[in-house]
Amino acid sequence: MRQVNLNGIDLNLLPPLEALLRMRNVTEAAEATGLSQPAMSRTLARLRDLLDDPLLVRIGRGYVLTPKATALQPELHTAMQRVSGLFDFSAFDPSQEKRLVRFASADVHTILFFPALMRRLAKEAPGIEIAVEPYSRDIFTRMNDGTLDFAFALVDTPLPRGAASDPLGHDEMALVMRKGHPAAKANITLQHYAKLEHTNVRIFGDGLSEIDRQLAAAGLKREVKLMTPHFMAALAVVSQTDLVTTISRRFAEHFAKQLGLVVLKSPLAQVAMNETVVYPQVRKDDRFLRWMVSVMQEVSAAL
Repeated sequence: MRQVNLNGIDLNLLPPLEALLRMRNVTEAAEATGLSQPAMSRTLARLRDLLDDPLLVRIGRGYVLTPKATALQPELHTAMQRVSGLFDFSAFDPSQEKRLVRFASADVHTILFFPALMRRLAKEAPGIEIAVEPYSRDIFTRMNDGTLDFAFALVDTPLPRGAASDPLGHDEMALVMRKGHPAAKANITLQHYAKLEHTNVRIFGDGLSEIDRQLAAAGLKREVKLMTPHFMAALAVVSQTDLVTTISRRFAEHFAKQLGLVVLKSPLAQVAMNETVVYPQVRKDDRFLRWMVSVMQEVSAAL
């Protein structure tokens, strides 16, 4: 590999490089850094020569990062934050922040958590906009390339290298059915539970849940009549059928009166639902990120 002469590096190339790797689009990166498109194209050519790598490769109508660019991106982001911090002597003021913050979230968080969060931000950081996106299998890729800021997860969710998390709150699973359900007043054993017809929330749509693993360990199997990625849909269906669901107690109790639901203790062995907020490890020292996490923790505690 060619040795790079550090004394000859033009540091003005770093902001365009960061924008190119994050946006993967020459036109958008040019706009973000105040360059014309021809100037950004020339800068990309210089960067390719300097780093001895194409960095961006056209696939169809878009670009993808090369392996070297993928490895470079989080390191560059961290380095630029630290260098910027050397020359930033101002106190952090959330009221002056203007940015879009992107979350991967299920509807349970959108309904229970975001109203209180938005009220808090309206008072302390009115320039912040929130975008909520569905979960997808490329969550951590999106975090590392800068297109996603936060995701909600349980504390026992395996995190890949490069992801960090902080605690948010605690919940537990409850068995939920409509009022008047034939089993609503029964002493529900694990065997009885397995014979009920269920609706199940599956964020990614496949794989066995902890519920199914516990039933399988007892030699049992339940019949799932409906699978949905939406917690609200599960409650809506349960409220109007003889299906049951095992879901967040806090979420179920929030709608129990409105939907005519009975919220019962599950016969399953309780698994702690300790919730966390996940974010890229490379941004752990970002003052805005640290402030956002502290606000989320305070909002969650109040709830």
